[in-house]
Amino acid sequence: MADLVRVRRALVSLSDKTGLEELAAGLARHGVEIVSTGGTAAKMRELGAQVRDVSDLTGFPEMMDGRVKTLHPKVHGGLLGVRDNPEHAAAMEEHEIAPIDLVVVNLYPFLNTVMSGADRDTIIENIDIGGPSMVRSAAKNHAHVAIVTDPADYAVLLEQLDANGATTLEFRKKLAAKAFALTAAYDSTISQWFAFADQGDRWPQSWTRASTLKMPLRYGENPHQQAALYVPVGPHAHGVAQAEQVQGKELSYNNLNDANAALELVSEFRDGPPTIVIVKHANPCGVATRDELLDAWKEALACDSVSAFGGIVATNRPLNAATAEAMTQIFTEVVVAPDADDDAKAIFAKKKNLRLLLTGELPDPTRAGQTLAVIAGGILVQDRDNGHVTRDQLICVTKRHPTEQELKDCLFAWTVAKHVKSNAIVYAKDGVTAGIGAGQMNRRDSARIAAIRAVEAAEANGWAEPRTVGSAVASDAFFPFADGLLAAAEAGATAVIQPGGSIRDDEVIAAADEAGLAMLFTGMRHFRH
Repeated sequence: MADLVRVRRALVSLSDKTGLEELAAGLARHGVEIVSTGGTAAKMRELGAQVRDVSDLTGFPEMMDGRVKTLHPKVHGGLLGVRDNPEHAAAMEEHEIAPIDLVVVNLYPFLNTVMSGADRDTIIENIDIGGPSMVRSAAKNHAHVAIVTDPADYAVLLEQLDANGATTLEFRKKLAAKAFALTAAYDSTISQWFAFADQGDRWPQSWTRASTLKMPLRYGENPHQQAALYVPVGPHAHGVAQAEQVQGKELSYNNLNDANAALELVSEFRDGPPTIVIVKHANPCGVATRDELLDAWKEALACDSVSAFGGIVATNRPLNAATAEAMTQIFTEVVVAPDADDDAKAIFAKKKNLRLLLTGELPDPTRAGQTLAVIAGGILVQDRDNGHVTRDQLICVTKRHPTEQELKDCLFAWTVAKHVKSNAIVYAKDGVTAGIGAGQMNRRDSARIAAIRAVEAAEANGWAEPRTVGSAVASDAFFPFADGLLAAAEAGATAVIQPGGSIRDDEVIAAADEAGLAMLFTGMRHFRH
């Protein structure tokens, strides 16, 4: 396998003509014969390049509205022929097939056409056939052919030609890998459109998703694990992966995972008052809404200042100087916000290791989509949990009905509980979390742990009593026994919100009535594992 392959003939066919002027000039500078198609040939002639039409090469005109132009032995023989194979060389000579040393191709904009809202016929016409065929042929024969599918690679190509008029094997290998990734992603996008949009197939027999590398990460959850961040090809929510990192150390796997958890929760309040979320190990440890962002920060921090150390903070409002100054008084790994003013950025800049991520907007908490979990031997796919309940959907099952404030606190606690690992218990009072119990093996222990956190917060802040007194408590799933509910009552909760649906609902309701609690059923649970 030869290292250097001289470029004498190139086939150029482009939908995206970015960088074409520099490419055409570079090829002309090295005396490369350019073969091209339709609009690309016309554009290159406008730029002053000498171009040979592909129809002149094949002896057949472009036909069927351009559907058939490069699908011909004179093209694919020139791409696939193994130059140092005597039989291939003889066949090329017998059939007057000239070798093609370089292919520069990008594909019909199928995805952009779909996203533009085009009709079905237009979408079908933007499925490229000849382009992927040429890409695959050239990539397979990368020992002799260079395949360029990305305008970002034009500069390196021209550097190699300037150096020796040839491409190197290492470069051709990289181009081939990139080319096959392109066609795989292209076919994946088309198959998704056919399955989901065109045919409404909820779970197609083959489920493929394409993604591109955003960046390698320092390591995974632990230093002995390697990790990287990928972003989906095609429509997707903009979030942490697309955020601008204004400052700070390189993001880690855990940083991104926790920042996403914080952003997803704070997005639940994107249309509400200023809200702060503090997350530690993917669980919220403090959430608060107030009229001013600084006050929301103070209240969220007061919920559990111990766990907040080294945590992740997310806001639903742009950051100002006062809030930034307060945040920098404790060690924080990452701050995520829609934006930050110049004064806030200057304050954060004094903490060089703190990562500041600006998202520009918050994702829609009601958006559709799927979540994936890799298990041994398979992948679990499910709809993302975008379920919500309104006050009109709540059913009061106790003798006492909640007050207006209890109702508000129930809904607030319920929203937070949706983002807490199961078994989840969340106490809330006046728009602030009072205590959070997460990830326990039974619901009673979650209720007790959350109450302990509330007692510790009261002691740390000098409050007369923990905020669980007079609070609402949310449970992400039903109480299978009355013990968890009674633990919440012992902590001082006066209202309860839970899905209901246990075979012991009557027992739990009776216990709530005896304790004088108001209890609401949502009919929806929010397990989070």
